[in-house]
Amino acid sequence: MSWIQITTTVPEALVEPLYEALMSTGALSVTQAEGGQEEIFEPELGTTPLWADTRVTGLFEADTDGEAVVRQLVAALPQLKAGQFKVEILEDKDWVRAWMDQFQPMRFGRRLWIVPSWCQPPEPEAVNLLLDPGMAFGTGTHPTTAMCLHWLDAHPPIGQRVIDYGTGSGVLAIAAARLGASAVHGTDIDPQAITASRANAERNRVTLDLRLVNDFEAAPPPPADLLMANILSGPLRQLAPTLCAHLRPGGTLILSGLLTEQAAALIDTYRACGVDLALADTQDGWALLAGRKHG
Repeated sequence: MSWIQITTTVPEALVEPLYEALMSTGALSVTQAEGGQEEIFEPELGTTPLWADTRVTGLFEADTDGEAVVRQLVAALPQLKAGQFKVEILEDKDWVRAWMDQFQPMRFGRRLWIVPSWCQPPEPEAVNLLLDPGMAFGTGTHPTTAMCLHWLDAHPPIGQRVIDYGTGSGVLAIAAARLGASAVHGTDIDPQAITASRANAERNRVTLDLRLVNDFEAAPPPPADLLMANILSGPLRQLAPTLCAHLRPGGTLILSGLLTEQAAALIDTYRACGVDLALADTQDGWALLAGRKHG
Protein backbone atom coordinates (compact mmCIF):
# COMPACT_ATOMS: atom_id res chain seq x y z
CA MET A 1 0.00 0.00 0.00
CA SER A 2 1.21 3.53 -0.77
CA TRP A 3 0.30 6.95 0.62
CA ILE A 4 0.00 10.54 -0.53
CA GLN A 5 2.28 13.01 1.24
CA ILE A 6 1.68 16.77 1.04
CA THR A 7 4.45 19.04 2.33
CA THR A 8 5.16 22.75 2.60
CA THR A 9 7.21 25.12 4.76
CA VAL A 10 5.47 27.92 6.63
CA PRO A 11 6.32 30.56 9.26
CA GLU A 12 5.54 29.82 12.89
CA ALA A 13 2.24 31.73 12.89
CA LEU A 14 0.78 29.44 10.22
CA VAL A 15 1.80 26.08 11.70
CA GLU A 16 -1.29 25.60 13.85
CA PRO A 17 -3.79 26.84 11.21
CA LEU A 18 -2.18 24.60 8.59
CA TYR A 19 -2.31 21.63 10.96
CA GLU A 20 -6.05 22.20 11.47
CA ALA A 21 -6.62 22.60 7.74
CA LEU A 22 -4.75 19.40 6.89
CA MET A 23 -6.70 17.41 9.47
CA SER A 24 -10.00 18.82 8.23
CA THR A 25 -9.17 17.70 4.67
CA GLY A 26 -8.66 14.12 5.79
CA ALA A 27 -5.00 13.82 6.77
CA LEU A 28 -4.23 10.64 8.68
CA SER A 29 -1.35 12.36 10.45
CA VAL A 30 0.50 15.68 10.45
CA THR A 31 4.16 16.04 11.35
CA GLN A 32 6.42 19.05 11.87
CA ALA A 33 10.15 19.46 11.34
CA GLU A 34 12.72 22.23 11.11
CA GLY A 35 12.28 24.00 7.80
CA GLY A 36 15.41 26.16 7.62
CA GLN A 37 18.84 26.24 9.26
CA GLU A 38 17.69 27.09 12.77
CA GLU A 39 18.26 24.71 15.69
CA ILE A 40 16.47 24.94 19.03
CA PHE A 41 19.03 24.05 21.69
CA GLU A 42 17.46 25.25 24.90
CA PRO A 43 13.73 26.10 24.90
CA GLU A 44 12.13 27.87 27.84
CA LEU A 45 10.78 25.53 30.48
CA GLY A 46 7.11 24.74 29.98
CA THR A 47 7.06 25.82 26.33
CA THR A 48 6.57 23.88 23.09
CA PRO A 49 9.07 25.55 20.75
CA LEU A 50 8.58 25.88 17.02
CA TRP A 51 11.10 26.88 14.39
CA ALA A 52 10.84 30.25 12.63
CA ASP A 53 10.25 28.19 9.46
CA THR A 54 8.58 24.83 9.97
CA ARG A 55 8.14 22.03 7.43
CA VAL A 56 4.62 20.63 7.81
CA THR A 57 3.69 17.30 6.24
CA GLY A 58 0.26 15.71 5.94
CA LEU A 59 -0.13 12.00 5.21
CA PHE A 60 -3.20 10.85 3.25
CA GLU A 61 -4.61 7.59 1.90
CA ALA A 62 -3.41 6.55 -1.55
CA ASP A 63 -6.68 7.34 -3.35
CA THR A 64 -6.68 10.96 -2.15
CA ASP A 65 -6.70 13.67 -4.87
CA GLY A 66 -3.63 15.60 -3.74
CA GLU A 67 -4.23 18.58 -6.01
CA ALA A 68 -7.79 18.91 -4.71
CA VAL A 69 -6.45 18.91 -1.14
CA VAL A 70 -4.01 21.66 -2.04
CA ARG A 71 -6.86 23.76 -3.49
CA GLN A 72 -8.79 23.34 -0.23
CA LEU A 73 -5.75 24.34 1.81
CA VAL A 74 -5.17 27.48 -0.24
CA ALA A 75 -8.85 28.39 0.02
CA ALA A 76 -8.67 28.00 3.82
CA LEU A 77 -5.36 29.85 4.10
CA PRO A 78 -5.08 32.54 1.43
CA GLN A 79 -1.57 33.41 2.69
CA LEU A 80 -0.39 30.19 1.03
CA LYS A 81 0.08 29.54 -2.68
CA ALA A 82 -0.54 26.25 -4.48
CA GLY A 83 2.95 26.24 -5.93
CA GLN A 84 4.60 26.01 -2.52
CA PHE A 85 3.06 22.58 -1.80
CA LYS A 86 4.80 19.35 -2.80
CA VAL A 87 2.53 16.39 -3.49
CA GLU A 88 4.23 13.02 -3.77
CA ILE A 89 3.53 9.31 -3.54
CA LEU A 90 5.08 7.66 -0.50
CA GLU A 91 5.65 3.97 -1.17
CA ASP A 92 4.82 1.59 1.62
CA LYS A 93 7.65 -0.16 3.45
CA ASP A 94 8.33 -1.99 6.66
CA TRP A 95 8.56 1.14 8.80
CA VAL A 96 9.43 -0.78 11.94
CA ARG A 97 12.34 -2.47 10.18
CA ALA A 98 13.43 0.82 8.62
CA TRP A 99 13.44 2.44 12.07
CA MET A 100 15.37 -0.45 13.60
CA ASP A 101 17.94 -0.31 10.81
CA GLN A 102 18.81 3.24 11.85
CA PHE A 103 20.09 2.00 15.19
CA GLN A 104 23.05 -0.35 15.18
CA PRO A 105 25.59 -1.16 17.92
CA MET A 106 27.79 1.83 18.79
CA ARG A 107 31.24 1.73 20.34
CA PHE A 108 32.45 4.32 22.83
CA GLY A 109 36.13 4.30 23.63
CA ARG A 110 38.01 1.04 23.99
CA ARG A 111 35.48 -1.44 25.36
CA LEU A 112 32.08 0.21 25.93
CA TRP A 113 29.22 -0.56 23.52
CA ILE A 114 25.50 0.26 23.30
CA VAL A 115 23.67 -2.62 21.65
CA PRO A 116 19.96 -2.50 20.64
CA SER A 117 17.96 -5.58 21.61
CA TRP A 118 17.56 -6.72 17.99
CA CYS A 119 21.35 -6.85 17.40
CA GLN A 120 24.07 -9.25 18.47
CA PRO A 121 26.98 -7.66 20.38
CA PRO A 122 29.90 -7.19 17.95
CA GLU A 123 32.32 -7.92 20.81
CA PRO A 124 30.65 -10.29 23.30
CA GLU A 125 33.48 -9.88 25.80
CA ALA A 126 33.21 -6.07 25.84
CA VAL A 127 31.05 -4.03 28.23
CA ASN A 128 27.77 -4.19 26.30
CA LEU A 129 24.88 -1.99 27.41
CA LEU A 130 21.56 -3.33 26.14
CA LEU A 131 19.56 -0.23 25.32
CA ASP A 132 16.83 0.53 22.78
CA PRO A 133 15.90 3.99 21.50
CA GLY A 134 12.88 5.26 23.39
CA MET A 135 11.08 8.26 24.80
CA ALA A 136 13.61 9.16 27.49
CA PHE A 137 16.62 11.15 26.42
CA GLY A 138 19.98 9.48 26.06
CA THR A 139 20.75 6.46 23.90
CA GLY A 140 24.27 7.43 22.87
CA THR A 141 23.38 8.97 19.52
CA HIS A 142 23.67 12.58 20.73
CA PRO A 143 27.18 14.07 21.01
CA THR A 144 26.71 15.00 24.67
CA THR A 145 25.87 11.43 25.66
CA ALA A 146 28.60 10.04 23.44
CA MET A 147 31.25 12.26 25.06
CA CYS A 148 30.15 11.19 28.54
CA LEU A 149 30.36 7.52 27.55
CA HIS A 150 33.83 8.00 26.06
CA TRP A 151 34.91 9.71 29.29
CA LEU A 152 33.53 6.87 31.42
CA ASP A 153 35.31 4.28 29.28
CA ALA A 154 38.59 6.15 29.78
CA HIS A 155 37.97 6.75 33.51
CA PRO A 156 36.08 3.69 34.82
CA PRO A 157 34.63 4.49 38.27
CA ILE A 158 35.82 1.26 39.90
CA GLY A 159 34.70 1.11 43.52
CA GLN A 160 33.26 4.63 43.40
CA ARG A 161 29.91 6.02 44.52
CA VAL A 162 28.30 7.70 41.49
CA ILE A 163 25.40 10.13 41.02
CA ASP A 164 23.79 10.61 37.60
CA TYR A 165 21.84 13.88 37.89
CA GLY A 166 19.28 14.05 35.08
CA THR A 167 19.49 10.38 34.28
CA GLY A 168 17.20 10.27 31.21
CA SER A 169 17.29 6.69 29.91
CA GLY A 170 19.78 5.70 32.61
CA VAL A 171 22.52 5.05 30.07
CA LEU A 172 25.28 6.84 32.01
CA ALA A 173 24.22 5.33 35.33
CA ILE A 174 24.14 1.85 33.80
CA ALA A 175 27.53 2.40 32.16
CA ALA A 176 29.00 3.48 35.50
CA ALA A 177 27.58 0.38 37.20
CA ARG A 178 28.88 -1.94 34.49
CA LEU A 179 32.31 -0.26 34.67
CA GLY A 180 32.73 -1.11 38.34
CA ALA A 181 31.02 1.56 40.46
CA SER A 182 30.20 0.38 43.98
CA ALA A 183 26.88 2.28 44.11
CA VAL A 184 25.01 4.34 41.51
CA HIS A 185 22.23 6.83 42.25
CA GLY A 186 20.15 8.48 39.52
CA THR A 187 17.57 11.23 39.58
CA ASP A 188 15.39 13.10 37.08
CA ILE A 189 12.44 15.51 37.05
CA ASP A 190 10.55 13.30 34.57
CA PRO A 191 8.67 10.24 35.90
CA GLN A 192 8.92 8.68 32.44
CA ALA A 193 12.71 8.90 32.64
CA ILE A 194 12.71 7.08 35.98
CA THR A 195 10.45 4.36 34.54
CA ALA A 196 12.68 3.96 31.48
CA SER A 197 15.84 3.92 33.60
CA ARG A 198 14.46 1.20 35.88
CA ALA A 199 13.50 -0.95 32.90
CA ASN A 200 16.92 -0.47 31.32
CA ALA A 201 18.70 -1.22 34.59
CA GLU A 202 16.75 -4.46 34.94
CA ARG A 203 17.57 -5.45 31.36
CA ASN A 204 21.26 -4.84 32.06
CA ARG A 205 21.13 -6.63 35.41
CA VAL A 206 22.46 -3.72 37.43
CA THR A 207 21.15 -2.21 40.65
CA LEU A 208 20.51 1.52 40.62
CA ASP A 209 18.92 3.82 43.19
CA LEU A 210 16.55 5.83 40.94
CA ARG A 211 14.30 8.56 42.32
CA LEU A 212 12.52 11.71 41.22
CA VAL A 213 14.37 14.88 42.17
CA ASN A 214 12.07 15.85 45.06
CA ASP A 215 12.46 12.43 46.68
CA PHE A 216 16.19 12.41 45.95
CA GLU A 217 16.77 15.81 47.56
CA ALA A 218 14.56 14.96 50.54
CA ALA A 219 16.82 11.99 51.39
CA PRO A 220 20.07 12.42 49.45
CA PRO A 221 22.69 9.68 49.26
CA PRO A 222 26.16 10.20 50.71
CA PRO A 223 28.35 12.60 48.72
CA ALA A 224 29.57 11.04 45.49
CA ASP A 225 33.06 10.25 44.27
CA LEU A 226 31.80 10.98 40.75
CA LEU A 227 28.82 13.12 39.76
CA MET A 228 27.60 13.26 36.15
CA ALA A 229 25.09 15.78 34.79
CA ASN A 230 24.22 15.70 31.09
CA ILE A 231 21.44 18.28 30.86
CA LEU A 232 21.48 21.88 29.53
CA SER A 233 23.54 24.93 30.38
CA GLY A 234 20.68 26.81 32.05
CA PRO A 235 19.84 24.05 34.56
CA LEU A 236 23.56 23.32 35.02
CA ARG A 237 24.09 26.94 36.02
CA GLN A 238 21.09 26.99 38.37
CA LEU A 239 22.02 23.64 39.92
CA ALA A 240 25.67 24.46 40.57
CA PRO A 241 25.36 24.76 44.40
CA THR A 242 23.23 21.60 44.54
CA LEU A 243 25.54 19.50 42.39
CA CYS A 244 28.65 20.64 44.24
CA ALA A 245 26.99 19.79 47.55
CA HIS A 246 26.41 16.22 46.35
CA LEU A 247 30.12 15.79 45.58
CA ARG A 248 32.69 14.85 48.21
CA PRO A 249 35.88 16.89 48.58
CA GLY A 250 38.30 15.63 45.93
CA GLY A 251 35.43 14.09 43.95
CA THR A 252 35.09 14.36 40.18
CA LEU A 253 32.37 16.27 38.33
CA ILE A 254 31.59 15.89 34.62
CA LEU A 255 29.08 18.16 32.89
CA SER A 256 27.66 18.00 29.38
CA GLY A 257 24.64 19.26 27.48
CA LEU A 258 26.27 22.66 26.94
CA LEU A 259 27.52 24.36 23.80
CA THR A 260 31.23 25.14 23.49
CA GLU A 261 30.56 28.87 23.74
CA GLN A 262 28.77 28.31 27.07
CA ALA A 263 31.73 26.50 28.65
CA ALA A 264 33.65 29.51 29.97
CA ALA A 265 30.67 30.90 31.90
CA LEU A 266 29.94 27.51 33.48
CA ILE A 267 33.59 27.07 34.45
CA ASP A 268 33.39 30.40 36.30
CA THR A 269 30.09 29.43 37.97
CA TYR A 270 31.46 26.16 39.31
CA ARG A 271 34.76 27.68 40.38
CA ALA A 272 32.73 29.89 42.72
CA CYS A 273 31.23 26.69 44.19
CA GLY A 274 34.62 25.07 44.78
CA VAL A 275 34.97 22.90 41.66
CA ASP A 276 37.73 23.52 39.11
CA LEU A 277 36.44 22.47 35.69
CA ALA A 278 38.23 22.36 32.36
CA LEU A 279 37.21 21.56 28.81
CA ALA A 280 37.63 17.78 28.43
CA ASP A 281 36.09 17.16 25.00
CA THR A 282 34.09 18.79 22.20
CA GLN A 283 31.95 17.32 19.44
CA ASP A 284 29.75 19.03 16.85
CA GLY A 285 29.65 22.27 18.82
CA TRP A 286 28.90 20.58 22.16
CA ALA A 287 31.27 20.48 25.12
CA LEU A 288 32.18 18.19 28.02
CA LEU A 289 33.63 19.71 31.19
CA ALA A 290 35.45 17.70 33.86
CA GLY A 291 37.19 18.62 37.10
CA ARG A 292 37.56 18.06 40.82
CA LYS A 293 36.09 19.60 43.95
CA HIS A 294 38.54 21.29 46.27
CA GLY A 295 39.70 19.03 49.09
